[in-house]
Amino acid sequence: MTITTLRFNQVSPGLDRRDLSARYRATVEMSVFADEAGFDLVTLEEHHGADNGWSPSPMLTAAAVLGSTQRLGVMLCALITPLHDPLRLAEDISVLDHLGAGRLTVVAGIGYRPDEYVMLGKEWSERGRLQDEVLETLLAAWTGEPFEYRGRTVRVTPPPRTTPHPGLMVGGSSRVAVRRAVRLGLPFFTSAHDPGLVDYYDSLAAEAGFEGGFATLPPERTAMIHCTEDPDKAWAEYGECFLHEARTYAGWQTSDIHSAMASASATPEQLRAEGIYACLTPEECLALAAAEGPMGSLLLHPLCGGLPVDAGWESLRLFRDRVMPHLEA
Repeated sequence: MTITTLRFNQVSPGLDRRDLSARYRATVEMSVFADEAGFDLVTLEEHHGADNGWSPSPMLTAAAVLGSTQRLGVMLCALITPLHDPLRLAEDISVLDHLGAGRLTVVAGIGYRPDEYVMLGKEWSERGRLQDEVLETLLAAWTGEPFEYRGRTVRVTPPPRTTPHPGLMVGGSSRVAVRRAVRLGLPFFTSAHDPGLVDYYDSLAAEAGFEGGFATLPPERTAMIHCTEDPDKAWAEYGECFLHEARTYAGWQTSDIHSAMASASATPEQLRAEGIYACLTPEECLALAAAEGPMGSLLLHPLCGGLPVDAGWESLRLFRDRVMPHLEA
């Protein structure tokens, strides 16, 4: 069955305070809409010090979404876990797990912007060690039992609702990240289409006798969809919004970072041809779902790059009315 997902990061290019407030409110209200309409998942993201306000606090947003919905899954994709205090992070995720009755999944990313580490007083060169520490601490903390942490005995309460622990995946695009996931007995979230990483994960897991894990493999091109009756008009009106996000993301990339959302476009026309951002009619959405098959997904990005909130609502309502009934059938 096709997985239907909404992506949110609350980007507001002008950093207008009223616009930012409207986007955070719309994130919650659109999530409630998605919950009632039968969507499967909402994804939230973390970045710090971004000129466009890219959300720095997805756990707070997740709390609002989980507290306002009944069945919708929420994925933090990704949480930059080395930037967080391990014990406080364990507590916060445990509370979110209770609030959402087990609907939360965390993708633990290591990050790729040294500026974020500087801002939060963390050493970029220590990011691997910090990631190991925080993930090991989470797993120990969520047992609910006392454990040794930095030379002292601590205990984190309450224990999470989900056993043995809330949904946790190691994110990344490197073999180092794969080895970390297998060593800790966790699934691996591949940030780019790289079958070799999946094969490497499966090989290491087999060697370790780890049978409960898996590695995801995103499609070669992840299409972030704006559903519309008139794609040409939508590109003319909103192409600069899509380009803003694409250029922001591209400006953060380095040669050793691989991502399913990486774009080299400099104009809306180039971005449209690239296919990462797509304005699709309902019929085209259904054709894409059919082409991807039962394990495919459709990803909507209703507030992308400063897209007007009203335009985001138009996209969601059109998708609910003209796409969702046929996916369910």
